[in-house]
Amino acid sequence: MKVTVIGYWGGYPKRNEATSGYLIEHEGFNLLVDCGSGVLSQLQNYIKITQLDAVILSHYHHDHIADIGVLQYAQMIKRILGETNKTLPIYGHASDQDNYSKLTKSADTKGIAYDPDEALTIGPFTITFLETDHPVTCYAMKITVGNVNVVYTADTSYKADFIPFAQNANLLIAESNFYHGMDGKSAGHMMCTEAATIASKAEVNQLLLTHLPHFGQLQDLEQAAKKVYEGSLSLASTGWQWES
Repeated sequence: MKVTVIGYWGGYPKRNEATSGYLIEHEGFNLLVDCGSGVLSQLQNYIKITQLDAVILSHYHHDHIADIGVLQYAQMIKRILGETNKTLPIYGHASDQDNYSKLTKSADTKGIAYDPDEALTIGPFTITFLETDHPVTCYAMKITVGNVNVVYTADTSYKADFIPFAQNANLLIAESNFYHGMDGKSAGHMMCTEAATIASKAEVNQLLLTHLPHFGQLQDLEQAAKKVYEGSLSLASTGWQWES
């Protein structure tokens, strides 16, 4: 399994970058996890739009879905040009029917509701879910191929349920929108040290801090987290890759 960070900013993209988007590849299958602002532009540095096999969304905040509309336009244009004839599946939860209904567009994209209580198979991937603590319904994901597990927290404040959910994960992609000592609970986000606590207690192999803030010194996130989690730790950046 190969993971590439397409976008990692919280809220809005910095210049020439993108908000949440992660490309997960295995044996030629390309899955995009979340599709935030700027993601479609950045994605084309790694694969062609027509090579995308599926999209899955954690929730419907704009920094995670802003490029769904332009992806649908891209699919339409590629179909008109004869470059694709497939309908791209976009998986999302159906708790928000208004936003979920927008995932289907003509012959270009088809919205498919996942059941967060059931394991989901997309291509070679098995995906299980954990509801997060966020102002809107949002789901973390454990993406599995064989004995390799990648856990993505999506947007959430700290909850102890992440420890068994992420137990022994090969990679934990954890949001870190707040610095140590700040209170992100009401906003539904974690401090860097809370992400590190999950990584430490779950004994994950590697921690990636993502959904980064637009204030402060980002290296402070890493330095504070390293005081809690002694394993391999990185700050997300455009094009950051991991493979197992």
